[in-house]
Amino acid sequence: MSAEAEVPRTGTGGSGSAAPRPGSPAAMEPALPPPFSRAVPGAGLFGWVRGRCLGRSAAVDPARDTFRAMTGLYGSIQPADSMYLSTRTHGAVFNLEYSPDGSVLTVACEQTEVLLFDPISSKHIKTLSEAHEDCVNNIRFLDNRLFATCSDDTTIALWDLRKLNTKVCTLHGHTSWVKNIEYDTNTRLLVTSGFDGNVIIWDTNRCTEDGCPHKKFFHTRFLMRMRLTPDCSKMLISTSSGYLLILHDLDLNKSLEVGSYPILRARRTTSSSSDVTSSGSIGPRAVGSPCHQNDSGPLSEKHMSRSSQREGGSPRNSLEVLTPEVPGERDRGNCITSLQLHPKGWATLLRCSSNTDDQEEGAPVRPVSPRRSLRLTHCIEEANVGRGYIKELCFSPDGRMISSPHGFGIRLLGFDAHCSELVDCLPKEASPLKEIRSLYSHNDVVLTTKFSPTHCQIASGCLSGRVSLYQPKF
Repeated sequence: MSAEAEVPRTGTGGSGSAAPRPGSPAAMEPALPPPFSRAVPGAGLFGWVRGRCLGRSAAVDPARDTFRAMTGLYGSIQPADSMYLSTRTHGAVFNLEYSPDGSVLTVACEQTEVLLFDPISSKHIKTLSEAHEDCVNNIRFLDNRLFATCSDDTTIALWDLRKLNTKVCTLHGHTSWVKNIEYDTNTRLLVTSGFDGNVIIWDTNRCTEDGCPHKKFFHTRFLMRMRLTPDCSKMLISTSSGYLLILHDLDLNKSLEVGSYPILRARRTTSSSSDVTSSGSIGPRAVGSPCHQNDSGPLSEKHMSRSSQREGGSPRNSLEVLTPEVPGERDRGNCITSLQLHPKGWATLLRCSSNTDDQEEGAPVRPVSPRRSLRLTHCIEEANVGRGYIKELCFSPDGRMISSPHGFGIRLLGFDAHCSELVDCLPKEASPLKEIRSLYSHNDVVLTTKFSPTHCQIASGCLSGRVSLYQPKF
């Protein structure tokens, strides 16, 4: 899919009317775009309907002035403030999370602490000095006041911004390090995953001081990261052995037993391009995993026949196992260390590190329509500085940019040089992500970065404990 030239704007008069003279009131008024003009194929009413179906908003419409304004703001972003406390107190910064209204920035730290800042004034609000008994790995807001934290101490804690002196409750259920948290806003179910291989569901509707009712939903070996799509219709799981697992038509109220997953298919995707050896990512090395390809043949036939009995469609929680390859990494296994989803669910963003030669890691982007062939659309390679630590990258709220830790700073990456939507610049073959800007303000390796959901602001955190904010500077 290639973008076409923008439809030219017409004058203020009707058909055949003369253009306003320079300096006249009509000429000085801002020209408004036609209601259905598009910068993509299919201009007109059908183009507008297609854009609405894809979820494109006016703020990221290439035919709108706001599109160019936001691109200009991102292009002029600069380091603004640094928030730094002694590393003796909280250690490295592992994760950053804004509240949904952008009023609070929370920081997950290596040494049991959680820090809270006002991102607008850069002022420190509160330090939860003993939030956990081990390093804090991830933070997730449930709404503008409630948030959850998880830790290597195997627990999850719920907090209320209105009463930070004590936890709302502590959740016990994992047997190893808890690495990330998701939240289903439709059912108000909290979803957590850890290095014990378990995905656990917590019913926050019945939360008490003693905890929440919970159940084990899914289990797989070598689990690294778990994400829910924005509409919570799919769950994606990445593994250290190179698998990407996708559960379709997600039903969190139904637990899945090992070996009983309705498997759609397990495949290794390849590309015919001479420059790109694979259209997926990450070579497989999961021996003994319940999702191993060798076990998928009979299971696939068994469950596909069963699925045909369900009104001709797939059963709920159907499992798809993908083992795509990273360009140039055909003979080396890869670990998917970071997994992010496009805000509109259009693509997955993976950060991959070689299992055999941990020298390089990339950020491949792939469409998240796994029922069709998984295809690598964009990728980029970079040196693995700070080996042994996981670097968390992220999409911007509009999905047009990626912020990625890069050495002692961050890189802003786009699908093209104009920060276009992915659907407007989808290449026929895998192409490199375009570097929009590099920002360096740390004195140590950056581990995590995050866009503000409401302001043109980016936060990053590094090994030495410094948190930096970036915003436009003119």
